[in-house]
Amino acid sequence: MTEVRPTAAASASLWERDEELDVIRRAVDALCADRSSSGTLLVLRGEAGLGKTALLAETRRIAEERGCTVWSARGGETLGSVPFNVVRQLLQPALVSMLPEEARDYLGDWFDIAGPALGIADPGERQADPQGVCDGLVAAVRRLSRRDWPLVLLIDDAHWADQETLRWLAAFAERLPDLSVLVVVARRPGGVTGERARHLDAIAAAAARSVTTLSALTPDGVAGLTRATVGPHADGPFCREVWAVTAGNPYDTVELLAKVLDSELEPTENSAGELRALNRSARGGGLVARLEGLGIDATRFAWAAAILGTGITVDLVAQLTTMSHEQAERCAGLLENARILTAPDPAGAQVSDDDLEFVHPLIATAVYNSIPDALRRAMHGIAARIVTDRGLGAAAASRHLLQVHPDDDAELVDQLRDAAREHLAVGAPDAARQCLERALQEPPRPEVHAHVHYELGCATLLTAPAKTVDHLQTALAMPGLDGPERVDAVFRLSQALLHNDQLEQAVRTVEAEAARHEEGPARMRLRAVQYMWEGIYAGESATPGRSRRLAELAGTCAGRDNSERALLILRGFDAMTHGENAEEVVEVCDRALVNGRLAPGLGWTDTEWGVELLMMLGSSYAYTDRLDRAENLFAEALRTYTSAGWSGGHLALAHAFLGLAFRRQGRLKDAEQTLRESLRLAERVGRGLPLYWSATCGLVDTLLARGHVEEAWSIAERYGFAPPYPSTIVLPDTRSVRGRLLLAVGRTEEGVNELEAAEKAAAARGGHNPVLAPWTVDLARALAVQDPARAARLAADARRQAERFGTDTAIGEALRCAAALETGQRQVRLTAQAVAYLEASPCQYEHAAARVEHGLAARSTAELNRGLTLARSCGADGLARQAEDALAALAGR
Repeated sequence: MTEVRPTAAASASLWERDEELDVIRRAVDALCADRSSSGTLLVLRGEAGLGKTALLAETRRIAEERGCTVWSARGGETLGSVPFNVVRQLLQPALVSMLPEEARDYLGDWFDIAGPALGIADPGERQADPQGVCDGLVAAVRRLSRRDWPLVLLIDDAHWADQETLRWLAAFAERLPDLSVLVVVARRPGGVTGERARHLDAIAAAAARSVTTLSALTPDGVAGLTRATVGPHADGPFCREVWAVTAGNPYDTVELLAKVLDSELEPTENSAGELRALNRSARGGGLVARLEGLGIDATRFAWAAAILGTGITVDLVAQLTTMSHEQAERCAGLLENARILTAPDPAGAQVSDDDLEFVHPLIATAVYNSIPDALRRAMHGIAARIVTDRGLGAAAASRHLLQVHPDDDAELVDQLRDAAREHLAVGAPDAARQCLERALQEPPRPEVHAHVHYELGCATLLTAPAKTVDHLQTALAMPGLDGPERVDAVFRLSQALLHNDQLEQAVRTVEAEAARHEEGPARMRLRAVQYMWEGIYAGESATPGRSRRLAELAGTCAGRDNSERALLILRGFDAMTHGENAEEVVEVCDRALVNGRLAPGLGWTDTEWGVELLMMLGSSYAYTDRLDRAENLFAEALRTYTSAGWSGGHLALAHAFLGLAFRRQGRLKDAEQTLRESLRLAERVGRGLPLYWSATCGLVDTLLARGHVEEAWSIAERYGFAPPYPSTIVLPDTRSVRGRLLLAVGRTEEGVNELEAAEKAAAARGGHNPVLAPWTVDLARALAVQDPARAARLAADARRQAERFGTDTAIGEALRCAAALETGQRQVRLTAQAVAYLEASPCQYEHAAARVEHGLAARSTAELNRGLTLARSCGADGLARQAEDALAALAGR
């Protein structure tokens, strides 16, 4: 037990906290010992009043004694809707010490991404990517932590922190092993749901064993605290009653003992019966009665302070309550004397002499809840007007606007819509959603009602596709949404349906809207979107004769505008996936470019068409042996998304498709690295989405090419690379890659079944590209022994399809397949022909494989050495081992 200390009453919450303080001291010592030491995360969990705040204050004292820089922040019960509120508080000491030019130089590329969220830079014109902003904040704190080492971050009341801060903190906690920072987080258990709860769980998981659950004081601890506060003459029965009344809660114990001193109650058994009445006046209804006892002006002042929640000043409260400055100062003094308000700790944040805060969050909550409902809503409305009049913007006022009673107020709807736009611009879609949902409660005027639903659908597109579908369908069913905005709403609705795995409904939605329009740009765009979604459908074509009609429509297009260019890209992709002539595919795709580049309005961050269209363009080049063009396109996507701070699904897709280009080139090590990064990013977005399948399938395919079969199987098992497959096309073909994987691990029957399923899917779609979906050659090889006749037919089909497609890679791979079914001189001739074609191909892995196979067939040391050199340069370890073994066997003959 902690012994009596000279300042026992002031540090009551530290009684019986020796174990926790030892952990904190050790963490501070470890931080200060070595600049390269790993970061530490401590989580203090406990109910209200158990001393979390006191432990954080003691952490500050210990850290500052050791020469640490300490930044602190605190969540607020009424501030959870204010995005980035807590992380802004946390970084205030660093931000206020920098001039704007210094901050820009220091944060570099991250300034424009994280700066708007931190309030030190104006937002850009585009909606910010929430994941990109989160990554920017992580990078910003990473850089600042290196400058201000040893750095300690303290976050109190994290259960009330805004969702954006918790998202940042969860991401930052993952990176702590690489940073020399101590982070201490205090929170109450439970009471949080949804995304905020998920982030808090992730933070606790990152802390692992460093999560401490605080307990109440023991009877002995309360007795020691009681005697330290009211005098050593307090007898045993009195002390036990203090413990029974407060249940050992340190905050309640301190407040009760303060009442004992104020009332001059003798701390003896005879007066112990009065403790319960005294305790009731310390919190809850008793606190409210005590507040009312200070007078109506003091009560109004406390109410206004509770409405503000943070940034409480005498001047601001006076403005909110229409008091004179003198009246407000007098009320502040009364509330400070009554231990309801206090001056903030100057060490905790940048404060002025006029600043105030509640003594404890429990008091703030009790005061806020005591305000009559109608009056509370009205005061929030006044507070919103004050914030707006001060020029702080609609977003700053929105937390008050959310609390105003709905009253058919058109101006309030406009303010909330403005606030939502501001929130989206800094990467806070959840805050935008709350504003727009509140606007619907007002309700909006009929002429803008559909627009609010539309804006709400756009705000939730990246985070909640199902809700997006509901809002956009509602918007489209209402009058008022016309012209280009309506077309855009239909496109976004179809995107949401796609991400919600309702691809067929997405197609039908666009088709129905197109039928409502006369010939012109709008109809052209809608028809192009319809063909786009049909083009990535993994089952049968959504409508009979689609490819023919698309070819006819694209034949009239010269690339005069982006609708025509989109149709040309879609036609090229459709022809590529069906294995039509590759030269014609490339010619059609080239017509969609302007001087060899993407047209204005059709770039990677332009939202009119979506990223899927450009991925189709790059894929068409990748599978028609124009790998330099594919790599350039996907590398441009990576650069564009990185510089724009889009580090969610878009960046994951860019990595996946750049990895695809590397895999096609035979740069297997680069492909593996890029695809692993894609999978890491995709994990953050969520499993089951098409981008997740692209990353997983590409990585498994690459590992198989490298000869890392066990690792490929491990990835497949870990990330669920197995049926059921998504409804969209995945590149490379999922069934072909899964079938090859099963064959590689010896599950031959399952592998054959998977490849036969790929065969049926291709037949249903009306043909396939033998390079994009190489099930034909894999199935032929698998059936070579058990069904040689069928294997021969498959090999002949592969040759026919390859010659129709016409690329060196396709023909060379078909010849490799045919050679695998032969022996003797016929095998030698076929492998030699395969080498000749693949030598002209940009696909170096396939070229290396053909060289090795020709060397084996011809028993040629020279050819095996050429194959070995190529295999090593590709990173094809399994192929290199095969060549080495063959060379060793030939050398020993």
